[in-house]
Amino acid sequence: MRWGTLSWIAWVLLIVGGINWGLIGLFGFDLVGSVFGGPASAISRIIFTLVGISAVWQLFAAPARAGQRA
Repeated sequence: MRWGTLSWIAWVLLIVGGINWGLIGLFGFDLVGSVFGGPASAISRIIFTLVGISAVWQLFAAPARAGQRA
């Protein structure tokens, strides 16, 4: 099964989220919050929400892709 546009967007958001959480864990630095005006800013909260939705999307999409392999 080929990856659609939505799967690629979700994958990129997961990478961004993973890097952000790694920076928070290692250095206490929130990159998304720093770039978009703090962790409580509306755009930061939207990005954090999209990262969460992307994780749920990939949670269901990955097994479907794995089951399609021949």
